[in-house]
Amino acid sequence: MRALGSGTNASVSDQGHPPAADCPEARGTARTVARVVLAVVLSGFGLWTIWGFVPAIVWAVVFAIALWPLYQRARRRWPPGRHNVVLPAGFTLAVMLLFVVPLLFAGIEAGVEARGVIKWVETARSQGIPPPEALSRLPFGAAQATEWWQSNLSDPAAANELLQHADRRDLMDNSRRVGAAVLHRVVLFGFCLLTLFFLFRDGDSLAEQMRRAGRRAFGPSGERVGRQIIASVHGTVDGLVLVGIGEGVVLGVAYAVLGVPHPTLLGAFTAVAAIIPFGAPVAFCLAALLLFLLKSSAVAAVIILALGTLVTFVADHFVRPVLIGGATRLPFLWVLFGILGGVETWGLIGLFVGPATMAALILLWREWASGEEPPDPA
Repeated sequence: MRALGSGTNASVSDQGHPPAADCPEARGTARTVARVVLAVVLSGFGLWTIWGFVPAIVWAVVFAIALWPLYQRARRRWPPGRHNVVLPAGFTLAVMLLFVVPLLFAGIEAGVEARGVIKWVETARSQGIPPPEALSRLPFGAAQATEWWQSNLSDPAAANELLQHADRRDLMDNSRRVGAAVLHRVVLFGFCLLTLFFLFRDGDSLAEQMRRAGRRAFGPSGERVGRQIIASVHGTVDGLVLVGIGEGVVLGVAYAVLGVPHPTLLGAFTAVAAIIPFGAPVAFCLAALLLFLLKSSAVAAVIILALGTLVTFVADHFVRPVLIGGATRLPFLWVLFGILGGVETWGLIGLFVGPATMAALILLWREWASGEEPPDPA
């Protein structure tokens, strides 16, 4: 009877409390886990599918963030119509021309310079090239440089042998690799422009979706991190790109005044190199070396070195810390780590990804360490 009673109680207990697998809470938890697993798997497959185009997408996002305030002003000045195509297409075309025009100019200059190089090679093979006078006035290594020049380039036979040795390399394979790399970059640039057009056209709705998703997933911290990343991109564009262009303009004018060969091309190279911290010295040292070797002007070369050092010192120690550190609320040391580490890890896009990542991490650290919610970045 006791066994029968216990069995009856067990059956009643089972009827009163269904198994855990049949509980609504358990079913909800299982569905949530399944939904998360499915989202992670699909996200992984999606990222794997478009991995080759991720750099183009990231560049498009950087351009869109950097140009969004200007785009908003243009939209207020010329309200979009029903289809909202003209302004996005105009801004996308402007970005394309910003890159295509300098590249065309550089290509034309390279073609002109190539003729001079070919002529110089032919002269070296047939007659030899005497050492320039500037070699003898080098502060150190003048004897060794002059001796090497006389042994390899002054004698036509030695010059011909040296240049023929260079011609025997796998120039065709290198040309194919360079051509394939250029074609790949052109395709990525095209997809970057296409993505940028849609970001301009649908930027408001996309920003609202990202804001809601960030708040739903991470609470108020998600929106603050997003704002910090956007502020970091703006600060990096102002502090790196605009300051680098300014350095290139100032030094390009100095190149033209002091007689550096091809001052426009060297000024553009200086502007590009100055975007990366400590990259400008490579450019203006090259300009000073060309001025010394080709024009035999030691005084002008020293002026280029002194002016380049002064401009770089002011830009890197006063202007950039204010622009980047003020926008990201980071000490410039962390900004520098973010820039250099980003370039080493991600390439050129790391100029923007690195500081943005460091700014978001520092924001989360300050919020967690202080226990307070910091104000949103401007």
